[in-house]
Amino acid sequence: MRECWAAGEAALGGWLGIPSAYSAEIVARCDLDYVCVDIQHGILDYSDAWKMLQAINLGSGTPLVRVPWNEPGIIGKSLDAGARGIIIPMVDTRAEAEAAVRACRYAPDGSRSYAGTRVVRQEGSDYFANANTDVAVVPMVETAEAVENLDGILSVPGVDAIYVGPSDLSVSLGLHPGNNDGEPAFDEAVARILESCARHGVIAGCHTVSELCRRRIEQGFRMITITSDTVALTRALDDELRRARGEEPVVRSSSMY
Repeated sequence: MRECWAAGEAALGGWLGIPSAYSAEIVARCDLDYVCVDIQHGILDYSDAWKMLQAINLGSGTPLVRVPWNEPGIIGKSLDAGARGIIIPMVDTRAEAEAAVRACRYAPDGSRSYAGTRVVRQEGSDYFANANTDVAVVPMVETAEAVENLDGILSVPGVDAIYVGPSDLSVSLGLHPGNNDGEPAFDEAVARILESCARHGVIAGCHTVSELCRRRIEQGFRMITITSDTVALTRALDDELRRARGEEPVVRSSSMY
């Protein structure tokens, strides 16, 4: 993921909500740049996530975790289990972004607790030496309040990227949840986010689907989730059933669900 960013390219990722190390390994063995375990809205918790992170490490993509909330305990445990980046939901202010960075960084840059956990033993002494620059801190910008406070959030040292949650952003703007391209309020918020990220030198990320991926790259996003395990499975099964019935697969919309 960081290699893509350094090259100015978009990192394309997958999203996991099914509590299965087996399906996590299948997704991770695809040529994705990152794979994110979703503890917030996925049907899983930490006891599932650490095993899924092990499976993701069998692939080449960077393992990420979206934590349930901006809380240092689960952030630290997810990092100890092998996550190389944390996506933190509902970060609306500079103070909340600062708290997210502190939870992801060892002293003197933060307050993450050190222990001889699996990731430290696996990676050896280099892990501690590089963790504060290697671990990606990715607050989510998904409310009108966060958009208003962009300069404060993006100017926090240690914020590597932000991640737009289009559904919550849309709801906050008074729109139906999902992608709302063409709606002036949504388009204006996205444009403001991209302009602010470019000005502060922060990677702009977003949750989307493959049909919108090229548009998001052209807009300037460099961290793009193109599908989830549940969406990919649902689509594949629907297509297979249609073919079995002698029907053509449907032309997909930009729905993420």
